[in-house]
Amino acid sequence: MARLLSLNVGRPRDINWNGKTVRTAIWKFPVEERRMVRRLNIDGDAQADLAGHGGEQRAVFVYQEDSYRYWERVLGRTDFTFGQFGENFTVEGLADDEVCIGDRYRIGGAVFEVTQPRVTCYRVGIRMNEPRMPAMLVAHRRPGFYFRVLQEGEVGAGDDIARVSSDPERITVAEVDALLYLPGHSRVQLQRALRVPALSKGWQSSFQAMLKLESGTTEGNRGLANEDPAPEWPGFRGMRVAQIRKESASVTSFILVSIDGQALPVARPGQFVVLRLQVDPDKPPVIRSYSLSDLPGTGHYRISVKNESSGLGSSFLCNQVREHDTLDVNAGDLDAARTCRREVRTTGLVDLCSPQSCESSFCGRVASPAKATTERTSVRRIQQARFKRPTRIGLRRCRAHRRSSAREAWRITQC
Repeated sequence: MARLLSLNVGRPRDINWNGKTVRTAIWKFPVEERRMVRRLNIDGDAQADLAGHGGEQRAVFVYQEDSYRYWERVLGRTDFTFGQFGENFTVEGLADDEVCIGDRYRIGGAVFEVTQPRVTCYRVGIRMNEPRMPAMLVAHRRPGFYFRVLQEGEVGAGDDIARVSSDPERITVAEVDALLYLPGHSRVQLQRALRVPALSKGWQSSFQAMLKLESGTTEGNRGLANEDPAPEWPGFRGMRVAQIRKESASVTSFILVSIDGQALPVARPGQFVVLRLQVDPDKPPVIRSYSLSDLPGTGHYRISVKNESSGLGSSFLCNQVREHDTLDVNAGDLDAARTCRREVRTTGLVDLCSPQSCESSFCGRVASPAKATTERTSVRRIQQARFKRPTRIGLRRCRAHRRSSAREAWRITQC
């Protein structure tokens, strides 16, 4: 029978990292006494970044002793202590390729339900003193998983873990994780995952978006749709933020590289990428598109983002994302977003749709930057450019798939 080896809690703290102060609760430490597990937290535990961690769907993070042994071998280390990976429960058993989304377990006086795999962030790299760790957890398929609390109660180290029920789909944590981050998934697999009601809302929205992308269906007059080339890979894949560069007071560039070491497809002139950003854990992900701002053939992709105080995507990227984070990226396929309507607010470098005006939770495109030739345009030149406000856009509603001039196509690259 599986067993709870260690109960770990921790509160937010400020640490110095790369010359910056980072607030994090990744440091978790074992406690000997039994603790009450409540709907959002274990007594004595808390999260610092509630946009990326915590909430009802991610109340308790679980990691396995077997994965500890695995990383000791891979990294050649012997200094691990329970709580090292930021987990609340260190467990014996419950492997990612055995536990299924929707499985329910009784531990002590509480009952839990598996909701999703863990999505790693740069803070686990800080805790492990290993910057590659976020990407490695994804690449080595050892994410761990989250519980939501169905019945509050006391738990403690040494408690047995008993499965009390299972979802009939029997789709494992490892399978769900692979659906999002690895190529080769099928519509049948995505539909199977979406039939699991316990799957967290954020992951459900991601899979629904992937189904729409693969269906190639659009609404409205298809003759008005842009004839964009097919994406370089199906759906979304994880890419690591290798470097963040501050280009100016308001513009930040992000260097994106493959997390598995495989070469990236060479970007075409005017190539853009789509990012799926989990800004709020309790809401569907935000979809944003950005033109690449570097020369083709560099071995990486670079995007340059203007930080807008009212922009959900740009604010999240410029203020929350850190080097070594993993982002979900698609190479320029936005069929599912073509027909959403919104109001456009022009701002000068990278323009945003007003979030309040979006009629679809999956919106990310106003116009294709196919003619923008951004591979020859540096961020500095873009900043210096001065364009007149488009007379037919302003705050007027327009179709997302409407093609503007090459100048407007560059200006409207972000929803």
